[in-house]
Amino acid sequence: MTFFKISPKKEEKLINMMNELDVKEKDLAENFVKGHGKGGQKINKSSTCVILKHLPTGITVKCQKERSLSLNRFLARRLLLEKIEDLKKGKLSKINKSQEKVRKQKKKRKKRSKQKYKTSPMNM
Repeated sequence: MTFFKISPKKEEKLINMMNELDVKEKDLAENFVKGHGKGGQKINKSSTCVILKHLPTGITVKCQKERSLSLNRFLARRLLLEKIEDLKKGKLSKINKSQEKVRKQKKKRKKRSKQKYKTSPMNM
């Protein structure tokens, strides 16, 4: 699997993550479709949108973040691996950990705000 415009470290990290989650290239169905949206004639005529499907789990990812096909292939794989990790690890996945961190921060801020306005001299 070779990607262009991607640093070797990022590519190696992706391969390690695939090995860790036991995802093989033969389990992936990859389709390329024509892009859409802003970008003019070039984006609408070339097939830069990547649809990636993991056959054993049935998870499908569509990626068209960049104008480059190779970069979109890389990003689609990374997104697919995040979803598979979320499915396999549940609450221990990176996505759930970051979401839980944000929830805790919001809860703490809300608590501080309530405390602040509860004791403020304006309310008396």
